[in-house]
Amino acid sequence: MSISTLMVILPLAALYVAFLVWYGGRGKPMSRDEIERLLAPLRERAQDHTGQSHLADIERLVARDDGREFVLHNVIRYRKKALYPPGYDYGDSATAADRRYYKAVVPYLLRYGNLPVFVARRSGEFVEPDGIDRWDVVAMVRYRSLRDFLRFANAVTQDRITVHKWAAIENTQIFPVKPLMSLVFVRGAVGVLLAAIGLLLT
Repeated sequence: MSISTLMVILPLAALYVAFLVWYGGRGKPMSRDEIERLLAPLRERAQDHTGQSHLADIERLVARDDGREFVLHNVIRYRKKALYPPGYDYGDSATAADRRYYKAVVPYLLRYGNLPVFVARRSGEFVEPDGIDRWDVVAMVRYRSLRDFLRFANAVTQDRITVHKWAAIENTQIFPVKPLMSLVFVRGAVGVLLAAIGLLLT
């Protein structure tokens, strides 16, 4: 193998290793002390501006920590008009409020190795029994671990980014899921992309 080929392959291999480290997903469970440390700031900010408290929901989620990556499935129904607390002058569009939240939150997700893998808006009707919630948006977000979920939650609540989320959302249901079949292969896709770049450069 020539020196010029090695000069292409080695940096790409190093880049892939760095990606795998960042993407993670195979860590160790948190200790009780670490959980308490990460929950403490959330307890201080447990009340969002709608008066809802999601701390109990977070504690129930964290109780199943195994240190591994997981996916949260989100379904959302928008308010007819955005509901911002006093002092926020963003207008009354709920979808615009949700766009503000999404735009602001993505850098925080990526900082902690988390990734939106699927986001879709309702486009019609099909099977909808009477009395069920009518959802407007479906989103699936991959988290590197519950440790990183808590880090992410602390960051966005500290910076008050969630004010846009709760201004937009009338109701939501969020729960973890385990893929039984998936065509989303992030590690493999990145590896193939870097290999293709290597072939082009050599």
